[in-house]
Amino acid sequence: MKRVLILGAAGRDFHNFNVLFRNNAEYQVVAFTATQIPDIAGRRYPPELAGRLYPQGIPIFEEKDLENLILEHRIDVAVFSYSDVSHQNLMHLGSRAVAADVDFWLLGTAHTQLKSSVPVISVCAVRTGCGKSPVSRLVAEQLRRQGRKTVVIRHPMPYGDLAAQAVQRFATLKDLDLQQCTIEEREEYEPHISQGTVVYAGVDYEKILRQAEKEADVILWDGGNNDTSFYVSDLEIVVVDPHRPGHELSYFPGEVNLRRADAIVINKVDTAEQRDIETVRQNIKLHNPKAVVFEMACRVSIPEPSLVKGQRVLVVEDGPTLTHGEMPYGAGVVAARQCGAAELVDPRPYAVGSIRGTFERFNHLTNLLPAMGYSAIQRHELEETIRRTPCDLVLIATPIDLARVIKIDRPNLRVTYEVEELTKPGLAEMLATFVREHEPALAGGGR
Repeated sequence: MKRVLILGAAGRDFHNFNVLFRNNAEYQVVAFTATQIPDIAGRRYPPELAGRLYPQGIPIFEEKDLENLILEHRIDVAVFSYSDVSHQNLMHLGSRAVAADVDFWLLGTAHTQLKSSVPVISVCAVRTGCGKSPVSRLVAEQLRRQGRKTVVIRHPMPYGDLAAQAVQRFATLKDLDLQQCTIEEREEYEPHISQGTVVYAGVDYEKILRQAEKEADVILWDGGNNDTSFYVSDLEIVVVDPHRPGHELSYFPGEVNLRRADAIVINKVDTAEQRDIETVRQNIKLHNPKAVVFEMACRVSIPEPSLVKGQRVLVVEDGPTLTHGEMPYGAGVVAARQCGAAELVDPRPYAVGSIRGTFERFNHLTNLLPAMGYSAIQRHELEETIRRTPCDLVLIATPIDLARVIKIDRPNLRVTYEVEELTKPGLAEMLATFVREHEPALAGGGR
């Protein structure tokens, strides 16, 4: 029996355990490690989810203690199980494990993807913050126009009671309140729900899939970070970002997505440099010439842009895009500049608690505020940071209306952004073809 340590971030790690290790007597998973997400270490993967071989559940420790954990728990294998990590940092982690005399594993899709009884379309990306979410919404809308009942299954974000979150179904905005969703969860679920699309998420993605199949003609996998799909996909759509040219080949598992894709969306071409768009195009041509390539603009809009001109603006951006996505700015900064803001206010001197810690950890962030809200305490700290920051106007560029979940005691406007197809024929025509080709399977779906 090999003693296993799973390196994770409260998502892919739990899935890999469930599908490969949970009922496998050849392995004993001694522990998980955690990074990227605050307040995960120190908890346990509960026995209700861990199964009969783990009646006490499985502890979760800090990744920084890797070498000590390997020694103390007599580990044989360290299994890497999270996403959006540079190739360099990935191999540093592998080197630490190998130097501590254990094997270092990357699991392939053959061991980790589940098969659905209805057609599956996956939308993934090569980095966090590529604009995958609006592409996913575009796909859902196009399938709806084709008369297909589409159910979204979102990459996991289980930050609360894991046993209670094993299978989650969201059909109304009230469901988000009932299940006490974090800001990060709301940002991914709410836009789909507002379009009338049912969203599933949780921890046990076998059970999630089997329940979703009962009401779906098509399953739409809405990926997280740059992770691969948990399900075998009949059409793999991957989004790339020309604002970070070269990242499509230098982050794991984003490069895996690039090489596997059936269709690749080069997003944000309206705000990227032409030379960077061409770099991305050449990388696609070299490493996945079979993929169909589409270009899209990511259009930002503000209800009353005249109110921004000449103002001192505090921009609040999507948190993960800026943190482990490593983007120096997002849609809010783009909108502020387009509308003639006089100043982008630096919130760092006014940040409190974990928000201050976020700025210390991610020192590429300057004149903007990441919307971190993984807990009630962190949401309060975000609210207090906004209150303390001197500005004329707050521009909220998160995928949800942040003013619904925290108190913002000053004038504020919401920035929205949606993708626009520029390539003709485009993704809409590809999806129409997909529906025709999968007609027999769709006819027996959950509608």
